[in-house]
Amino acid sequence: MRTGEKRIYLLIAVVVLGAMLWNFLRQRESSEHDREIPFYTTASAALLHEAGEIYRQQNCKECHTLWTVRNLMQAVPAPALDGMGSIHSEEWFFEYFSAQNPQQILPSRLKEEYQMPSFAHLPESERRTLAAYMASLKVRDWDLDEVRRARCAKLTGSENDC
Repeated sequence: MRTGEKRIYLLIAVVVLGAMLWNFLRQRESSEHDREIPFYTTASAALLHEAGEIYRQQNCKECHTLWTVRNLMQAVPAPALDGMGSIHSEEWFFEYFSAQNPQQILPSRLKEEYQMPSFAHLPESERRTLAAYMASLKVRDWDLDEVRRARCAKLTGSENDC
């Protein structure tokens, strides 16, 4: 190998190592929030179990995502449920689940067959359980605006209409 070739290879190695070091330092300085999962629940184990059963029985996962888990065949652009308890209260959820027409409480741009069904037919105890569970689905303060924008976009088609 000639002297000129050695210098070129050395220069390339220095540039690559310098870029790697710069990238490493930049990543260390990035926000702590990037490493955190913003969603959490305040629900007890009993509430998680009881609400989970109702959630499965009512096929909520056919339209909604929860903990970013979704039905792969899902085509309905319903809002994700992650963090909804930071947006609405338990009483709001109970009224929403008890409404004969939930779209009067929370209008939706979805076609009628994809709109939120009424859960007024469920026993009050089950509606209260679902309301308590939904109110327990929280989001960290630093991600709350993003959750609100995403919910608004799903319901209205625009992040700026809410």
